[in-house]
Amino acid sequence: MAKKKENFKGMKKEELIKKLALLREEVRVIRFKAEGSKSKNVKELSTLKKQIARILTFINQKQHAK
Repeated sequence: MAKKKENFKGMKKEELIKKLALLREEVRVIRFKAEGSKSKNVKELSTLKKQIARILTFINQKQHAK
């Protein structure tokens, strides 16, 4: 089942920064978890990194739009 993409356009900058912090924490947890054992979802880390990149892109677009 494909997961729906989140809509970051409607979010404020503060909400995007909070979401970014949560995603970075998830990436950190996955890295340490992967150190000891195999992950069932191997694409999870790459999808999280892509979401982080999308959020950073939206934050930069909002800064340059002003």
